[in-house]
Amino acid sequence: MLANSYYLIAHDDRTGRTRLHPRATGLGLAAGLLGELMLFGRLRAMTGDLYVVSHEPPGDSLCHTLLDLLVAQPQHKEIRTWLAYLSQDAADQVGERLLRAGVVEPVTKRKLLGAQTLYMPVNPDQRNAAAWESIRLAEALGRRRSMNLSDRVLVALVVATGLTRYVFFSPQQQRDCMQAMPGILSSLPDDLVQLVQYTEAAVGSALAAGRR
Repeated sequence: MLANSYYLIAHDDRTGRTRLHPRATGLGLAAGLLGELMLFGRLRAMTGDLYVVSHEPPGDSLCHTLLDLLVAQPQHKEIRTWLAYLSQDAADQVGERLLRAGVVEPVTKRKLLGAQTLYMPVNPDQRNAAAWESIRLAEALGRRRSMNLSDRVLVALVVATGLTRYVFFSPQQQRDCMQAMPGILSSLPDDLVQLVQYTEAAVGSALAAGRR
């Protein structure tokens, strides 16, 4: 699942904490969830707006819930609106889905003003699965292997949200990634290109606002 893969890349497998500003991670995960509905053929994007094109429930319960929400709110169509809304709890929603799949465990961290539940891999198999998400993308791009549509969107979201250096570790890998991006974007359906572009813009705006 697109958002699952993004979650595992965006969070440190030793601490469970996000590698980016939480707003950026939330927006990336929100884009991943909307992207899943596009990949399932339930959602389309046209000129910055989202349209439900099939009411058939997806097999995944989180996607089903999101589709129902989109159907129930037809007055809200803008991609940027849904990214902002979904980003508020996307980390918890995707973390709980990974928990149900046995990929992570809930770990409670005590803080001065309370406690925070993080979803993180805790055993060797879970840590290996989390690390593999970055490794396989770097290997596919470095060895010019063909990638399926979901993985091409994942690479685009990694770059759009600022996770590049956590997947492509060396300067050469990063250069190769940026050189490959025009081809990756041109291979995506326009719906997904719009999703990536609006996500990149939303992350830039969120980080700029945080610096004021």
